[in-house]
Amino acid sequence: MKALYIASTGMSAQERNVEIISNNIANMRTTGFKRQRADFQDLLYQVYRRAGSQTSAAGTQLPTGVEIGSGVKTGATPRVMSQGNIQPTEKELDIAIRGEGFFSINLPDGRTGYTRDGSFERDSNGDLVTIEGYIVQPGINIPANARAVSISADGTVEAFLDNESTPTALGQIQLSRFANKAGLESIGDNAYVETAASGPAQNGVANQDGFGNMLQKHLELANVNAVTEIADLIAAQRAYEMNARVISGADQMLQATSQIR
Repeated sequence: MKALYIASTGMSAQERNVEIISNNIANMRTTGFKRQRADFQDLLYQVYRRAGSQTSAAGTQLPTGVEIGSGVKTGATPRVMSQGNIQPTEKELDIAIRGEGFFSINLPDGRTGYTRDGSFERDSNGDLVTIEGYIVQPGINIPANARAVSISADGTVEAFLDNESTPTALGQIQLSRFANKAGLESIGDNAYVETAASGPAQNGVANQDGFGNMLQKHLELANVNAVTEIADLIAAQRAYEMNARVISGADQMLQATSQIR
């Protein structure tokens, strides 16, 4: 009975849906995290009578056909790249992006990564790095004698050195954007890498040409809404239960058939 297989695809799809919702909820406090959603697609149909086919010698046509679907599959799990809430931290190397753009970072394998997580630190050389130690492009070095580090809306980093009365420019943090940012590949550690779907990175200066601006001593929170996720979870659970009920009903029908004498 095909109903068993069709319902099993529904249960599998909702299981995947619950996994995605679970990951969203688990990352509610992950800086710069972007939630995912599950997009579903129906499977191939078996056509028993095709709509528009001729039904008589007089040329009459079948107005509607007979098609039986094969179930459902997970078509995609796109990320929702909407802005997360901005939270003050009072830490001078924390930076939030308000608007379009990603920080560019040097990954250990030589590739360039991209992140919305602006919780930066200084390493032993004074370089500005992520919490994993990845250098933030284009490479900002903050000397040991620097004090009162300031980061402007366009990413310019300045600090007072020794007893100087005027700040010294240390560099400018760049931003990157993509034609299809939902096409970026997640690699963990709050980082993404470009793909053929995302298109190449377009680098630029914050607060110009459509790029967002930077806000020092703030971080962008995850764009996960707890109420929405719980509602989606309940809906996924009910859909799973209904597919399980279909399997139970189909099993009862097969049992009745097998008991016919």
